Amino acid sequence: MLIELEDLTKTYGAVTALSGLSVALPGGAVGLLGPNGAGKTTMIRALLGLIRIDSGRGRVLGMDVESQALEVRRAVGFVPEDECLFPGVTGVGFVAYAGELVGMPRRDALRRAHEMLDYVGLDEARYRRVESYSTGMKQRLKIAAGIVHDPKLLILDEPTNGMDPAGRVEILDLCRDLARAKGMNLLISSHLLPDVEAVCEHVVVLGKGRLLAQGRIVDLKRPHDRQYEVRVRGDRAAFARLLADRGARAEPVDDRLLVSLPDGSGTAALWEAAETASEQIRMLRPRRSTLEEVFLQAVEGAG
Repeated sequence: MLIELEDLTKTYGAVTALSGLSVALPGGAVGLLGPNGAGKTTMIRALLGLIRIDSGRGRVLGMDVESQALEVRRAVGFVPEDECLFPGVTGVGFVAYAGELVGMPRRDALRRAHEMLDYVGLDEARYRRVESYSTGMKQRLKIAAGIVHDPKLLILDEPTNGMDPAGRVEILDLCRDLARAKGMNLLISSHLLPDVEAVCEHVVVLGKGRLLAQGRIVDLKRPHDRQYEVRVRGDRAAFARLLADRGARAEPVDDRLLVSLPDGSGTAALWEAAETASEQIRMLRPRRSTLEEVFLQAVEGAG
């Protein structure tokens, strides 16, 4: 397992941030979800050994998060949500400094910094001061600093927060490349479910410091009984009216219909309507839960 937590508990005065959290996360790209106050940030800080836990055990890449905190931080890259750039420092200087912090010799850190800035698309801005960077450029710079030492695990906290659509796409493309082409393990904490779904294969949902749900996204998105996604060649509205005559309900969604069939009818109503209208059904598949539905069900189920 990439990360193993056993009965992890952390309190801040009267506030319980983690309440007996036990979870085992596999390698790959994992999304960390949860409402505000769910314990996501506290969990990340515990993984990195930045806070002392009250009780329980945690291991990252097989290393204990308390007794081997320095070793964990050498093997893990971290891209925080908060602003962490130093005014007056150039992009290449910042990334090289991050490399030196994990023990890289100065010359090696500088060479890797140039390579990472090329990789994240900041090659032409490497000698500019970081305060002149745009929001998207700053985020890519933080990613370059997080991977300068070629970590086995990269933790990203809200990597696309506050970015415009074009910047979000750039960051998500970068994360996908790291996970799929570079084979790097990722843990992405985000409140933007589409971003998690675009990159991650596995997801963990926290609430009130406890584990609410986890698993492969494709497995959590269960099919709905008697609900289908249908795409037809011709007039969707006319086809929907024919289905309504047969007791079905059809709602337009993008370029298809979301069809709810009556009990016991199977898909016969669809084929009968298609035959009556001489219509061609070009796609027919069971409707599956969205990641948003999975998330809301987990949170509501926990109260």
